[in-house]
Amino acid sequence: MSFPGKIAILGGGTWATALAKIMLNHEKHINWYMRRPEQIADFKKTGHNPSYLSTVEFNLDRIKFYSDITKVVEESDTLILAVPSPFLKGHLDKLETRLDNKFIISAIKGIVPPENLPVTDYLTQYYNVPAGNMAIVGGPCHAEEIALERLTYPTIACPDIDKAHAIARIFSNRFVRASVSNDVAGIELAAVLKNVYAIASGICHGLKYGDNFQAVLVSNAISEMERFVDVVSPIGRQIQDSAYLGDLLVTCYSSFSRNRTFGSMIGKGYSVKAAQVEMEMIAEGYFGTKCVMEINEKYNVNIPIADMVYRILYENSPAQQEVKALREQILK
Repeated sequence: MSFPGKIAILGGGTWATALAKIMLNHEKHINWYMRRPEQIADFKKTGHNPSYLSTVEFNLDRIKFYSDITKVVEESDTLILAVPSPFLKGHLDKLETRLDNKFIISAIKGIVPPENLPVTDYLTQYYNVPAGNMAIVGGPCHAEEIALERLTYPTIACPDIDKAHAIARIFSNRFVRASVSNDVAGIELAAVLKNVYAIASGICHGLKYGDNFQAVLVSNAISEMERFVDVVSPIGRQIQDSAYLGDLLVTCYSSFSRNRTFGSMIGKGYSVKAAQVEMEMIAEGYFGTKCVMEINEKYNVNIPIADMVYRILYENSPAQQEVKALREQILK
């Protein structure tokens, strides 16, 4: 069998649907796991995901659907994880087979609660998956733009650079240009942080701060990201690369950004719980904020924007007061 072998998408949401579209540009067939059998049934009736990116049509002859996670894992060689990070543990808890003999691509830009671990660390600690059997997808790649076939630039990071190139080839097509990296830890941490900073951006938008202020906020955020990632994972990297800065920019500014939307609602006066209920979608930066704070207890990096978001979300500190303090003391 040649790498990557039989590919499976795990997840039934927006990002999973976009990834299935990408994979079917290269692969003749894929396996696709969705938790709810009724979602699969509706998909088969309509030829598209009934709940997410419903304008994207699929050839059902090229897809084998599963609602049993054990069976899809057993019948696949490479697994692309595309479930929201808070739900990953619940899915894997149902698994009755090994993961350490599979190649796993995490497309999850978030943290696994309550352990508060990045996905690759979680899989290593709890499922004994070797680092060399994992890759991540980073960079600016909103699912909605993939559905519209707008140019998209993901980065595939893997300790084995030959495998990174192989994965990049199956991701690349006329509207997706995948690059490679070996900075798994840095890109994974940056993906968590950019969600936190997108919440900060949304909070400021909700408070009616303008574009000038947003530019200063994001400029400070990339410096903060660089400080944190370089201390936690001290290898050489260029923070202005799209896997870091590009992902930060699109998440802070795009109307498709869930984290920015969530932050904007907080800035407008919603409580955390009310914003989560009204969105009906997961803002992974909420969980990422707590994780970053816990990681930083060890490293004590100066990250005032992330600190501010934590106080607003977890300590119920008034958003207007917190942003004013940040504006006066930190941003320049």
